[in-house]
Amino acid sequence: MILVGLPGAGKSTFCRERLSHHEYISKDALPRTGNKQARQDALLRRALAAGRSVVVDNTNITPAERAAVIGIAREFGARVVGYYIEAATREAVARNERRTGPARVPKVAIFTAAKRLVPPAAGERFDELHTLRVTEDGRFA
Repeated sequence: MILVGLPGAGKSTFCRERLSHHEYISKDALPRTGNKQARQDALLRRALAAGRSVVVDNTNITPAERAAVIGIAREFGARVVGYYIEAATREAVARNERRTGPARVPKVAIFTAAKRLVPPAAGERFDELHTLRVTEDGRFA
């Protein structure tokens, strides 16, 4: 599974609430040194080779970023499900403001991601693609 969305959109919350039974891979969880992309790819390959179901929780905001993950999944014959957590920039900023410690990202990261964001499309080789929003009461619809 590939989670897509702005920082602060609710991707990690969705993962904790609905996908916690899958192996979790996120560049945010990797040490800050070295090539995070290469380490993420290695973790993904290792998990898929072992037959585990995986969630990749990054912003994945461009088709090229998603293509790398999708390509690895296809190498292993894995089914690819995308979840686009749609959020306006102001919503992502507001959610981010409620975070503390390293979970809070600089506002510029949200605005930069928003400028680069290309919502995922079925033509990107997803087997399933879902679009979700966080509702007023904090649920996903």
